Amino acid sequence: MLIKRGGGFTSSEITDHRLYLGRRAFMAGAAALVLAPGGAPAAAPPAGQALTAQRNAALSLSEPPTTVESATTYNNFYEFGVNKEDPARLAGSLRPRPWSVQMDGLVAKPQRLDIEEILRLAPLEERVYALRCVEGWSMVIPWIGYPLAALLKRVEPTSQARFVELTTLLDPEQFPGQRKGLFNLGSLDWPYVEGLRLDEAMHPLTLLTVGMYGQVLPNQNGAPVRVVIPWKYGFKSAKSIVRIRLVAEQPKTAWEKAAPQEYGFYSNVNPAVDHPRWSQATERRIGEFRRRKTLPFNGHADQVASLYSGMDLKKQY
Repeated sequence: MLIKRGGGFTSSEITDHRLYLGRRAFMAGAAALVLAPGGAPAAAPPAGQALTAQRNAALSLSEPPTTVESATTYNNFYEFGVNKEDPARLAGSLRPRPWSVQMDGLVAKPQRLDIEEILRLAPLEERVYALRCVEGWSMVIPWIGYPLAALLKRVEPTSQARFVELTTLLDPEQFPGQRKGLFNLGSLDWPYVEGLRLDEAMHPLTLLTVGMYGQVLPNQNGAPVRVVIPWKYGFKSAKSIVRIRLVAEQPKTAWEKAAPQEYGFYSNVNPAVDHPRWSQATERRIGEFRRRKTLPFNGHADQVASLYSGMDLKKQY
């Protein structure tokens, strides 16, 4: 994986805007056919609103993006279900407006920010990052957002703050996967909680993400706000965030509680450390036939390896 240091994609390398909107309209129409609790038709997510963002070429991959269809219909988002097609199929139940994010914990200026305030807080950038799944597949997506650090600096973490806890919306009416006994996910302790060390959260690569492919985030991809941490496995990138809390102790994350032998707190992409059920040595880009070698830290070793100096990454996985 190469980090492109100069120039961006040509316009021909990105899906045509009108074609994209047509595909979104098709998917929205399909979502409208899903039945909500009680048998009533679920409301379809609205067509994507355009987001203007400046391409950050220095932090973007040089690879062409995964197709919009794949990126929006093949997802892990367990709040909607365990199957890859469940998020797109059931996304109409999520209501991304109105929305706010509570910022609290060990901060000098706790506050609740409306999603519109979050959108205006810092200049939006487009960054082409690969998202690597622990199951062995990956995608390349043009994400839109700005460094999470900009949001964290606004609330002024205190000297006691060492970790950042990220919490997803808890609402079984909007997230059918949170309903008791449904989809065999009783082992997950809702709401979904993820965490980062403060220096990881403040790293320039950690993206507070509000859009993709030139549009606001689709429901099935974590609307209206998520994070993307490109050197970690995809489940670390919490979606539909409602709370960001600064804490002194390492947060206990959802998958750590459910299966600590499989999902560690750090979850850095590491070809030398296999998941108990899947090798991490190779991966398959969605849309490609041949597998490719997995790169340490998902290709970002030159930027983030120093964060883990002196750590045993086989034990602290």
